[in-house]
Amino acid sequence: MALTHRENYLRNARREGPEWMPCTVALSGATWNQLGQELEEVCARHPILFPGFEKGKRDFARIEEEIVYTPGVSFTDNWGCVWESPIEGLEGIVSGHPLADWSAMETWRPPDPMAQADRAPVDWAANLENVRKTKEAGGLTHGGLPHGYLFMRLYYLRGFENLMEDVATGEPRLQRLIDILVEQNLVIVQQWLSAGVDIMEFAEDLGTQKASCIGARHFARWLTPAYSKLMQPAHESSALVALHSDGYIMDIMDELLVAGVDIINPQDLCNGIDDLAREVKGRACIRLDIDRQTVVPFGTRAEIRGLIEEEVRKLGSSEGGLEMIAGIYPPTPAENVDALCDAMEEFRTYWWDGRGDA
Repeated sequence: MALTHRENYLRNARREGPEWMPCTVALSGATWNQLGQELEEVCARHPILFPGFEKGKRDFARIEEEIVYTPGVSFTDNWGCVWESPIEGLEGIVSGHPLADWSAMETWRPPDPMAQADRAPVDWAANLENVRKTKEAGGLTHGGLPHGYLFMRLYYLRGFENLMEDVATGEPRLQRLIDILVEQNLVIVQQWLSAGVDIMEFAEDLGTQKASCIGARHFARWLTPAYSKLMQPAHESSALVALHSDGYIMDIMDELLVAGVDIINPQDLCNGIDDLAREVKGRACIRLDIDRQTVVPFGTRAEIRGLIEEEVRKLGSSEGGLEMIAGIYPPTPAENVDALCDAMEEFRTYWWDGRGDA
């Protein structure tokens, strides 16, 4: 009897022998804005990757509703950070930092996590009811912290250069701020865990193109203990811990796994396929973030297929432990999105249909 999506996902994450490799294609608002109906045609051709998709249902006049995706309009979030976006459909950057001067800590207050999310009010009753309904229907359930919940939140509040000076000089007020963020985030974690979610998602970006933002020594001092405090309750509740980070993170990979990560979401070419195979395969499930800088946006159909095949061969196994997620952004053409979908569909069963043993 075939596994359900939830059963297969959890078996894959725990390396207990799934029947296929989970694959996700995430289409950015900017890409919908760029490709429009061409992208609808691609989605319609790939029901495995876009189940339930129907052409004509998307309102192309409203790509993103959040103001954070709107060029030329700044707004202040619930932490007091000022955001601006230069590109329609892509999240902006923080241009105003409420704790740029440490003296502001005397009057600054974080939002109440039971009432306010990062950018809007939060309705926990509705969130937990959605989890209950998903569980009742046999679906996979997720809870999570907002993207940029700790390290990124620190530089949203302080400013990046200020934060780097804090880290390097051992600024004592930095630990106080970290403790405040951990306390805030623990409330959110406990809310999701109270509903019995399968997976807790921890997402922020810790790397640049060629190195982590903070080296392993400083990461171990400032961030590993905080990550551990946030992830421990998930393990105590038998939920899997998934962590996303853009950028190069191989130099802090051991710290992340020590902190309690079960599913790691690194970028592929940035971190190196062979390095991921050597350092991570078998230690955690790899939710591989497929290239969005070179091969997928600019490569040929054959090059895209070759990338997916290489990654499946090197990082996958019949035990599981590999899933793929591809974020699509401009200037990726519709033809390349289609080629990526074809390749994912071709290789999603590679380790279980006899080809992986050949």
